[in-house]
Amino acid sequence: MPSLDRIKPISYFKANAAEMLRELRESGEPYVITQNGEAAAVLIGAKEYDMMRDSMLMVQLVTMSEEDVKAGRTMTIDDAFRKVKEHLGRMPK
Repeated sequence: MPSLDRIKPISYFKANAAEMLRELRESGEPYVITQNGEAAAVLIGAKEYDMMRDSMLMVQLVTMSEEDVKAGRTMTIDDAFRKVKEHLGRMPK
């Protein structure tokens, strides 16, 4: 949870968006934007967003892989390389 000085009402965000974005780029610390006294949004930097999105995608891949293993959808490394070589051999040149 961000520190209290990083929690701002939407009216503050509207009036100080450029300054908040500058601070966000410098610190990387997110802001919580409130509306009617409740958290409504989290403002994060583009770099932090990309890292978070990449992390979520990695978790999804691990989850899918675990489901494949449980369902028996696996093959040996030798079979995998053989299939890749066969596929590459069928590609137009």
